Amino acid sequence: MPSAEQVKGLIAALSEGDEAQFYSVAMQIAAHEARLGHGKFAEELRSLIDKAKSRTSIPAKGAIPLAKPRGELADLLSVSYPETRLPDMVLSDPTRRKLERVIREHKSVRVIRDRGLAPRRKLLLIGKPGTGKTLTAAALAGELGLPLFVVRLDALITKFMGETAAKLRLIFEALSQTRGVYLFDEFDSIGSARGIGNDVGEVRRIVNSFLQMVEQDDSDSLVIAATNHVEILDRALFRRFDDVIDYALPDKERIVEALRAKLSSFKTEKIQWAKAAMEAQGLSFADITRACEDAIKDAIVHDRPRVTHTELMSAIRDRKAAVAHKEHTL
Repeated sequence: MPSAEQVKGLIAALSEGDEAQFYSVAMQIAAHEARLGHGKFAEELRSLIDKAKSRTSIPAKGAIPLAKPRGELADLLSVSYPETRLPDMVLSDPTRRKLERVIREHKSVRVIRDRGLAPRRKLLLIGKPGTGKTLTAAALAGELGLPLFVVRLDALITKFMGETAAKLRLIFEALSQTRGVYLFDEFDSIGSARGIGNDVGEVRRIVNSFLQMVEQDDSDSLVIAATNHVEILDRALFRRFDDVIDYALPDKERIVEALRAKLSSFKTEKIQWAKAAMEAQGLSFADITRACEDAIKDAIVHDRPRVTHTELMSAIRDRKAAVAHKEHTL
């Protein structure tokens, strides 16, 4: 039988017109019944949920999200319904295989849960800025048709003892109530918050709270933590994640793939892809995208119908100079 909290969650979602949360709580009840061995009842409930969902439409682009955070959660989470898909990303083969496995498992979550197992749902993404970590969260949400919730760390971390842990608990309660992809971007901020009041003891409490909550979480939501500074994370965090995925700067082959993809929407003229890739080595995917966009905008502004090799090389060199200047000033 559903718990009192689940019944309250259903009634609250119904009264607020929160369709996504209503279905999420109903699916939680079905999963719980399946784990108790009540397979027939769980399957009947899931069938009713599927029928009800089929009669409703997916939110159109620009529509108000059904799973919009309310109350204090509105300050802690931002929500979107990404249209990004995995094929939109340029990834190394090992990284793509890992992400495809996560997607397959979540698309078969019912069968996996019925066998007493759980899909991979806690991912730690590590690597330099601009290598695709944040975009990965959007692609997973898009592939699975789930809302993407981004945790606002500036609102989460406070200088008051115990308040950050209490806010963390709100987020993990939302995890269990509304299925989605929950992204903790710049995750190292939780471990490097010692600068706030210089209270190392409070930092330790925050990390311990996260460790405890992420270990106890058995929802169907995905928890994704992304960091540019893996070296400062608490070692105990790694054991709580199902997969640690490393994002590196692109090699020549991936750079050519990225350049072709980003320039595909505009005509080009005599681009020497291998030479452009050689020049772009050391740039992230995000910087390669910006260089391509700069070349296209220059062509448009100067009323030229095509991006030439010379213009692309110039845009790449300008971007490399900007990155070098930024790194020198940090």
